[in-house]
Amino acid sequence: MVPLPTALHGRPTSGWIAAFHTRSRRAVRHRATAHAAARPATGRDNLAADATGTPAEELRFRSPTLAVFEKTPLTARSMSRRLPRLVRKALSLAWRVDRRAVVALLSCQVLSGVFEAFGLLATTRTITALITSGHIQDRLMEALPSLVTLAAAAGTRALLGIAVQNISSRLAPRISREAEMQMLDAAINAELAAYDHPGFNDKREAADRGADVAQDLLTESQDLIACVASLVAAAGVVTLLHPALLPLLVLATLPQGIASVKGARVHYLTSRALSADRRVLSHLRWYATDKQFADQLRSGTMAAFLLGRYRAIGDRIDSATDKAVHQGARYALLGSLAGGVASGLVWVALALLLGTGHMSVASAGTAVFALRTVGSSLRGMVGYGTRLFRTGLYLDDWAEFIEEAGGHRMRRGGEAPASPLAVRAEGLTYCYPGTDRPALEKVGLEVRRGEVLALVGENGSGKTTLSKLLAGLYLPTEGTVTWDDADISVFEPQALWRRTAVVPQDYARWPMSARENITLGQPHGGGGDDTVLLAASHAGADEVVHGLRSGLDTLLAREWFGGVDLSGGQWQRVAIARAFYRRAGLLVMDEPTSALDARAEHRIFTGLREVARDRAVVLVTHRLANVAVADRIIVLDHGRVIQQGTFAELVVAEGLFRELWELQNDRGVPARPAGTPHRGGP
Repeated sequence: MVPLPTALHGRPTSGWIAAFHTRSRRAVRHRATAHAAARPATGRDNLAADATGTPAEELRFRSPTLAVFEKTPLTARSMSRRLPRLVRKALSLAWRVDRRAVVALLSCQVLSGVFEAFGLLATTRTITALITSGHIQDRLMEALPSLVTLAAAAGTRALLGIAVQNISSRLAPRISREAEMQMLDAAINAELAAYDHPGFNDKREAADRGADVAQDLLTESQDLIACVASLVAAAGVVTLLHPALLPLLVLATLPQGIASVKGARVHYLTSRALSADRRVLSHLRWYATDKQFADQLRSGTMAAFLLGRYRAIGDRIDSATDKAVHQGARYALLGSLAGGVASGLVWVALALLLGTGHMSVASAGTAVFALRTVGSSLRGMVGYGTRLFRTGLYLDDWAEFIEEAGGHRMRRGGEAPASPLAVRAEGLTYCYPGTDRPALEKVGLEVRRGEVLALVGENGSGKTTLSKLLAGLYLPTEGTVTWDDADISVFEPQALWRRTAVVPQDYARWPMSARENITLGQPHGGGGDDTVLLAASHAGADEVVHGLRSGLDTLLAREWFGGVDLSGGQWQRVAIARAFYRRAGLLVMDEPTSALDARAEHRIFTGLREVARDRAVVLVTHRLANVAVADRIIVLDHGRVIQQGTFAELVVAEGLFRELWELQNDRGVPARPAGTPHRGGP
């Protein structure tokens, strides 16, 4: 496993690391936050000067939870307001998973507090019996019922603790799975355009972390509830012994409680500030050890450079950690000193109560036990509360993503389309979220069953966007896409996509068997492997399958699960076979042969006409020689249709198509410089 989430083909997913480059689109998108994101935890400028003396921006992680941290600082007041809500949230998630288990948990916690109170009261009776005058045997017999009660209370509390641990351990992973299922449901059912909204991917990845720690929410809530129950039980017993003892116990434990909160805050804030540097270290480890870059790391002799940067960031983390440890130790020392003074005052008060006859010796002994219980419970509340507070922030990311994804949820019609006879675009305009200039503007075209329509243009002309609109992956900003005169927005999305087949530029390399990589888990009824092999044959992937150790049963996931891996061209053939396998009325192929050799590419395009007999085919490619197979060609430029016609018409007509055609065929052999010897000598 790699230390960072990766896409199936090995690349790191977006959002975890913000690297700022002058010419990159990401730099433009993050320009507003670049200054904040490019600063280290210490607050000093995190810039390194290049050879010209100009500050160079350094790789820095921009935490998507930064705003939440700033809005919700860790203080005693914020904890006291927020912790009850987090406990309710934990119990509500658990309630969705198993209601009886939640009732059992709460019952055990209440009973544990009750038995602790019984134990403290039994302590008073035990001490009273033991210190009275009389024969030791008589005193022991008098103390026996109290001792039995004390032992029974302790044993019952131990059993209840085991029960709480058992129930929590069973519920915790189920809670995380429930949170993950809600997150997956929100992501899968969001419109594809949601991924183009600024911050959506960052929030999705932060939500994944929130779902993962959701199980900790229950465990930490139960620990906090247990401390509260113990504290209430001890406080109640102390109040019964003497009303003046309760404020004295609070006085004794308050200094250490405040010191614990301040120390926890220091460590928490330091951990939060250093999370960016730790994430960068994790990313650097991934780059330094992953197979994808191993050859470039060596050929570029980058090892010393990467290790040097890793060591520098590590030193920065160590320095900040040492500072936080020392500051936390100072708070702990001050708290202990203040607590010692306060405890001394409590002992003086106890002595005065004893001396004036306002309290018995047995009650004083019980008060000592209660003092320890209250102190232990208070320290536990601070520790567990701090962890619960932090976990709650991660869960906020999860809840925020669920809410945002819900705003992008697909809300289309419910009709099921048949395979279309004609797919038509009229007045089609599409703007990506956050952009002012449309990627497509007033585009009109039609492709009919049995036809091959080619989309041609330079980079950024809108070809891929148009193909996604025709397949219903995007809905137009203006205009319409119709299948047999029915607007695609009236169709149920999954039913629509079952009638489409798409070969994208970046195809997934699913960690599944070769068969599942072609069928995508949707086998045709009755055809069996013959249908799979036929689709593979049309795509040239039959040669790939026959060369595998177990044929269609071979696992294609060498790096993770001990399967085998394929070359880029072999994977592309599998991706094409997926599209040919589907019973689709619309086939969209976006640069389908970019990784194929000349022989494999020729095989695909010579067989494309046969594949198109019962489908409408949309072909996107930069290799203009391949579009000769198309019935019609649409030439796009900056989102507009500027030419259309057959290959024979466009190759002789003045315009962009002819210009691109001539450029692609201008591959003359450069002349040899004068004086250069021929091969074999002068």
